[in-house]
Amino acid sequence: MGFKVVVRQFAAPLAVETGATILQAAIDRGLDYPSGCQAGNCGACKSQLHAGEIEMSPYSEFALSEAERATGLILACRAVPWSDCEVAYLETDEVVDHPQRDLTCRVVENQQVTHDIRRLRLAVEAGGPFDFTAGQYAMVTFEGLPARDFSMASLPGDALIEFHIRLVAGGTVSPFVLRGLKTGDKVRVQGPRGISFLREAHSGPIIALAGGSGLAPIKSIVEQALRNGAKQPIQLYFGVRDERDLYLEDHFEALAAAHENFRFLPVLSEPAGSTGRRTGFLAEVLRADHRDLDGCKAYLAGPPVMVESCVTALKALGLRDEDCHADAFYTEAEKLALEQSA
Repeated sequence: MGFKVVVRQFAAPLAVETGATILQAAIDRGLDYPSGCQAGNCGACKSQLHAGEIEMSPYSEFALSEAERATGLILACRAVPWSDCEVAYLETDEVVDHPQRDLTCRVVENQQVTHDIRRLRLAVEAGGPFDFTAGQYAMVTFEGLPARDFSMASLPGDALIEFHIRLVAGGTVSPFVLRGLKTGDKVRVQGPRGISFLREAHSGPIIALAGGSGLAPIKSIVEQALRNGAKQPIQLYFGVRDERDLYLEDHFEALAAAHENFRFLPVLSEPAGSTGRRTGFLAEVLRADHRDLDGCKAYLAGPPVMVESCVTALKALGLRDEDCHADAFYTEAEKLALEQSA
């Protein structure tokens, strides 16, 4: 027994089994329904419920706010039909369509860049070519360990795929990367995924905000924009706790020296001593630096608290919803806590 779900973008209705989600039914049919984390955290599968009844499993308010839910928006990955339904997934302002690849890669470099972040570079040995748009991510599997999502820090077309991996206390995968992964080891990479990618047609100012290893997709976005010859102002705010958490500073300072429209702004939230750098939380710095962000594009990646506070600040400064592209990095423990919440 199940229900019929009409997805307006699909030619035929979906048969959704009792207790299954709309997204899972689409994936099982091999249909291309926009999605990302598939756990109610990212908002990539946000859809409009036009008719019918659904029950929503627990999800993050970052992915779907109460105000959005009140207008009939749902997350297909958490939406369990309780009647026949009609839905439509939200169309993005720009569409990217890359072949989904299952790559066999080899570790070329595993470099320590801070006390708790590794810069991992992989060579593709089979399954390529790997095409993606700056800002997207992939599912990465190290031998014998569960898969995890990591954003590409490299550029599309680069010879090596680059990821930035931060140690998660009590984690399973990140401790192995920092302490056990060796040059030459095999790694599986599947993707690309994600909707917080560079909108290359946009010609207005760009505000890029990264927290910790969230610098990875933001690095890719900023570098791709500059490679494309973007002339608009581009500001990259990099928020970390203290000096020891900064990395790639020389790299971005060199980019700023080469491109007069690009500024790199590191910000320390909890400096251990006196400092000449900007201090405070990124949301506070945004409010101090800007008055009107209408017409800008914003790209954000990092811890959920940082992303959510900055999104609130950006929208209060006039940034339109459609111009805010955010990727909150949830740990597995945070995802589990969300699943267990009511």
